[in-house]
Amino acid sequence: MSTIGLESAAPRELRPIKGPSALGGGRRRFLNLIWVVATTDFKLTYFGSVLGYLWSFMQPLMFFGVLYLVFGVILKNAFGRVPDFPVLLLMNIVLFNFFQAATGASVSSVVQRENLVRKMHFPRLVIPLAVVSTAAMQLVLNLAVVVVFMLIYGIHPLVTWLLLPVIALAFFVLTCGVAMLLSSLYVRYRDIAPIWAVISQALFYASPVFITIEAIEKHGEKVTRFYMCNPLAAILQQARHWMLGNSPSTPAVMGGYGWALIPLVIMVAIIALGYWVFKREAPLIAEEL
Repeated sequence: MSTIGLESAAPRELRPIKGPSALGGGRRRFLNLIWVVATTDFKLTYFGSVLGYLWSFMQPLMFFGVLYLVFGVILKNAFGRVPDFPVLLLMNIVLFNFFQAATGASVSSVVQRENLVRKMHFPRLVIPLAVVSTAAMQLVLNLAVVVVFMLIYGIHPLVTWLLLPVIALAFFVLTCGVAMLLSSLYVRYRDIAPIWAVISQALFYASPVFITIEAIEKHGEKVTRFYMCNPLAAILQQARHWMLGNSPSTPAVMGGYGWALIPLVIMVAIIALGYWVFKREAPLIAEEL
């Protein structure tokens, strides 16, 4: 008797099928998807708006006006001695606003695209990175306005202005790391949204946005070093050094390049943690939703 039919009828071992990964599909397709989603979202942001892009700059500009009125005019004795304080305040607000807006939008980005996640097979990492990329497009336009404001204010151009893209890139990479971590955790834990809202607000005061490094240095070297271990603080201080030239660099403030490696290591750790968590959670996102 032939056993071919019996062999074909034998049950096969079932293997678990994994969902789409974080980076599946090739590098070129991955980058192209980020660009398409980011540019589409950027266009839709101002679709049907009369003022268009100006709305994205109105929020940091109005916030700048309030802070400058309080700390630059009313409390002039506290901040009046800081050179070019209005320019410094506007630049810091624009940079920090990018970080705060991009991370805040990325928290629920994966959940908001639930229909897309369930129906299409694509690298999940595209979603949070596209959100950050959309905010980065707005950052580029806002920084151009800041440079114009600096020229009107009377700041003389420096060669180090050419390093402004380095500052923007540092903010972009750090924001991507935080966005990956938040968006992946929010799928499981919805408490991430209010928790991050509180943390991001705390980071505003824990970074030299309007509280300048001069005010921190009054509390001693140890406090200054601890304060500058925050990667956001380190980047903002370096931005001030390169763009305005009226304050020492981050390594000089911290007391040497060895100390300045601490915020850099923390930044790399955040990016690595964000990618590791998102990569682990990516195949399970559709099931969790």
